Amino acid sequence: MKEKWWIWGIVIAFALTVLSPLASPWPDGLERVAEDLGFMEKAREPLFKVIPDYVFPGIGHEALATILAGIIGTAITLGLSYGLARIMKQRA
Repeated sequence: MKEKWWIWGIVIAFALTVLSPLASPWPDGLERVAEDLGFMEKAREPLFKVIPDYVFPGIGHEALATILAGIIGTAITLGLSYGLARIMKQRA
């Protein structure tokens, strides 16, 4: 009973990951503001890109590629968070 809250959190996170690319055809809000205010060209490239532009490479359908990239990113974040929590629990 105690652990059910985090299971629901994972289910909600993956559900939002699958649904969010289908919610709006408009560009990312931060990119839109950068374009509107004219500082988009000042952006710097990151040192490395795990999944460039949140689109998994090699998949022709953009929404599906975005959903797959989101699922992988959510799983990586979940794994890192779980590992960090276990380390912190051992030290406590």
